[in-house]
Amino acid sequence: MSRLHIREDDLTGKNIANLLREHLENMHEITPPESVHALDIEALRSPDITFFSAWDGEELVGCGALKELDSRSGEIKSMRTVKAHQRRGVASKILEHIIKEAQRRGYDCLNLETGAISEFAPARALYTRYGFEYRGPFADYIDDPNSVFMMKKLV
Repeated sequence: MSRLHIREDDLTGKNIANLLREHLENMHEITPPESVHALDIEALRSPDITFFSAWDGEELVGCGALKELDSRSGEIKSMRTVKAHQRRGVASKILEHIIKEAQRRGYDCLNLETGAISEFAPARALYTRYGFEYRGPFADYIDDPNSVFMMKKLV
């Protein structure tokens, strides 16, 4: 990943559309429908969401987004690494980028929702390594046995 470059993405490219479609399909395959909180490409175009894509040269390798919840807090959305690049540090680099952007914005904390089942264990481990701690539901989320909620204090 020596050439990894993360940039703000306008969500118009075919590669990112395909990755987000794969992400949504995978979430629906492994999670009950009422517990899928992944956003489709139209929802990710919301003005309160900044979407980032990660590239190794000309190859899309992952993505992630930062949603503003209010002037002091944000939420991580749509973290995904292309299958061929998993376990190579892509998610860490995207997460570091989002944390830095949240700090630049002056947020006090970053929140996220991820899955509670075993398929999400690598994601939970990643977030724990970066100082995220378990918490209850936030924003519009409700208690759900298929969801895990986490938060990282930034100040």
